[in-house]
Amino acid sequence: MRNPHSTSPTFFPEDILARKSVLNQSGSPEFVFRVFTNVPEFQALLCTLFLLLYLMILCGNTAIIWVVCTHSSLHTPMYFFLGSLSLLEICYTTDVVPLMLSNIFGAQKPISLASCGTQMFFFVTLGSTDCFLLAVMAYDRYVAICHPLHYSLIMTRNLCIQMVLGSLGLALFLSLQLTALIFTLPFCGHHREINHFLCDVPPVLRLACADIHVHQAVLYVVGILVLTVPFLLICISYVFIAATILHMRSAEGRQRAFSTCSSHLTVVLLQYGCCSLVYLRPRSSTSEDEDRQIALVYTFVTPLLNPLIYTLRNKDVKGALRNFIFNKAV
Repeated sequence: MRNPHSTSPTFFPEDILARKSVLNQSGSPEFVFRVFTNVPEFQALLCTLFLLLYLMILCGNTAIIWVVCTHSSLHTPMYFFLGSLSLLEICYTTDVVPLMLSNIFGAQKPISLASCGTQMFFFVTLGSTDCFLLAVMAYDRYVAICHPLHYSLIMTRNLCIQMVLGSLGLALFLSLQLTALIFTLPFCGHHREINHFLCDVPPVLRLACADIHVHQAVLYVVGILVLTVPFLLICISYVFIAATILHMRSAEGRQRAFSTCSSHLTVVLLQYGCCSLVYLRPRSSTSEDEDRQIALVYTFVTPLLNPLIYTLRNKDVKGALRNFIFNKAV
């Protein structure tokens, strides 16, 4: 029996349950990533595979940076951009892979709203800078092949630094706007499962319990600015490059000019092809499982192939690495 003179409220069981429900809804939401598999043997295999790929990415791209920094013959704009690209690849995969490896084993580990937003911000920033830098590298090849006599006058050290910093600055601006817009959305419930291995934009948007048409439109606009516009600039650069190469009289000159562009073109097709499939496809034709599989390609395969492509198809880099290995052996 309740005391009429008591000032403290009395809660019945149904009141307590309702209060807990309200607290869960009003508290900061957490996310969990969908596991790849629940089979312990497959978990160990996947963890070993992804860890080996990550270590290979770190070693390959670090070797490129070291060679470019320590060999004076490689202190040119092309190799400055190549070293910057390798540094981006290291940061890009480091933003994703350690958290991914920690979530392969055991129960799903929750990630806070702030941590998810931080990972998304750096992921979008580094990925966008990567795309902008590939366009800058295409312009560098255009000047080198179409205007060789003015190359040293145009591609100065200051201009190269400004291009890299400009790519990073534009990527930071777009990423900050996109991430802030997405995380103003309400996310229903306390624990929400992301059908992915990272806090990427499309899977997080699917968890919002509000109208996201405006946010999807903004995502398409950012995707066009980051993917379509740089790709068109790359295509325009290579139209002029191809026309110049075809007018070269020397077969050796044509072969040398083509070899300096083929590595870059291969990386461009890998990067833009995979990213376009995820970010520029209509939402009605996308599958969450397909997006996750494609994301594995540009998270592991592209950063791993970049140093291999540039090393195997570039005589200067191969020569520098060969001299280093030979000197160490002696």
